[in-house]
Amino acid sequence: MKANLLCGKEKIALTLPDSAMLIENKPAKALTDPEAAVLDALQNPIGTEPLGSVAKGRKNACIVISDVTRPVPNKLILPPLLRILEESGVPRSEITILIATGMHRPNLGEELAGMVGREIMDNYRIVNHYCQKQEELREISRIEGAPIEVNTHYLDADLKILTGLIEPHFYAGFSGSRKSILPGISSFETMKFMHSYRVIDQLHEANCRLENNIFHDYAMEVTRLAGVDFILNVVINQDRELAGVFGGHYDKAHRAGCDLVVDHAVATLDEKVDLVVTSAGGYPLDATFYQVSKCLISARDILVENGTILVTCGCAEGLGSEEFCTIMRSNPTPEDFNKHHGNPDNFVIDQWCAQNIYQALGHAGKIYIYSPGLAKEDVDKFQGIKIENVQATLDELLKTHKKIAVIPDGPYVVGKIKN
Repeated sequence: MKANLLCGKEKIALTLPDSAMLIENKPAKALTDPEAAVLDALQNPIGTEPLGSVAKGRKNACIVISDVTRPVPNKLILPPLLRILEESGVPRSEITILIATGMHRPNLGEELAGMVGREIMDNYRIVNHYCQKQEELREISRIEGAPIEVNTHYLDADLKILTGLIEPHFYAGFSGSRKSILPGISSFETMKFMHSYRVIDQLHEANCRLENNIFHDYAMEVTRLAGVDFILNVVINQDRELAGVFGGHYDKAHRAGCDLVVDHAVATLDEKVDLVVTSAGGYPLDATFYQVSKCLISARDILVENGTILVTCGCAEGLGSEEFCTIMRSNPTPEDFNKHHGNPDNFVIDQWCAQNIYQALGHAGKIYIYSPGLAKEDVDKFQGIKIENVQATLDELLKTHKKIAVIPDGPYVVGKIKN
C-alpha cells in the first residue's frame, strides 16, 4: 500500500503493509462552476434573505475573513460578495474587511496580497484584529464571570458578515461561522476563559461534534450577542478545490456545511489502533508546531493507551510564538505542564494547544516527529523523538505494531470509534 503524507509544501511517499487502515477523505467532487456556486449561495441562501436584500439600506459593513493559517479561497468568494454590497448601496469606502487573527500575528504586505489578491488589498480597507488592542475591543457580556470582549470594527458595523472554512475542529467540532467571532475577533481576556485549562480539559472527542460541546455552546452564545447578518462559508476537498458553498443564517447554513464535512471527512473504525501515522495537514496549517496539536488530538482519539504516533510536520516557522516556545521548552512532561498551567494564575497565551500536545504525549507511549523546521533540542525538551527518515522509522515500528492507521491529511480527516 502507498500513501503520501503532507509535510509543509511537500508530500512524503510511504510504503505500508496492506493490513494498514488508510483513513482518507472520501472523494468530495469539486464544484464544476465555483464562481456560479458562490453567487448562488449569496443569492439563494439558507435561512435568510439574499445578501442583496439584507444589505439594502445599510450604511456600512464589516466582513470577517480568516487569517493566513486557513486555506480559504478568498480570491474566489470575496469579489462577488463585495460587488453585491456595492450594488446594494453600501459604499466601498464604508466596507471594512477584518482579519480574524484570534491570537495569531497580523497578516500584512505580500502575505496579505496572497490571501485576498492585490486588487482587493489595494482598494478596500483591511484591518487586522489585535486581541490585546483594548481600544478596539468592547465587553458585550460575561460568562461565568469572564468578560466577553469583541472587536469594535465588527460590533459597530451596520452589516455584519462572517466568511470562512468549515472543517473538523478539535474544540468547536467544526470550524466556520461562530468561530470567526470566538476566538477570531475576541480579546485576550475572553480567550483566557475560552481557552482556559479547565475548559480545554472538559473537551473529549469533540472533533466533528456540536452536541454536548461546551466550546460550541459558549461560541454560539457569544455570536448571538455580537450579532450576525450573513455568513458565507465553504468546504474544500482533498485537493483544496471548492466542494461546497453555504450562505445565509449563521447556524442553519453552517450546519448544512457541517453535514457535507461529515460525509467526506469522518471515518469510522471498529476499534482503536496501536500505531497512528499522520500529518499536520501541510502548509499553511503546519507552519508551526503550535498547530500540530490538531492532528495529535485526532490521533490520540483512535489510539490505545501507550500506543505510538508518528507525525510529519513542516514547521517552517519553528515551534511557534515566543510564549508557546517557552511552554514547550520548560515542561518536560505532561505532569509538569498540568501542575503549572492547571493554575489559572499561570495562564499564558497559546497554552491551550500545548495542553493538547501534552494530552497526546500523556496518552501515547511515544511520539515520533519528522520535521525539517524543528530543532532536535526542542523536540527532546518535551520528550518527543525527532526522526530523519520516515520510512525507515515506520519499518522499525511495524515490527512491533500490528494495528496501524494512516492519516495522510492529518487534521482534515477524523477517525471515530464505532459506538
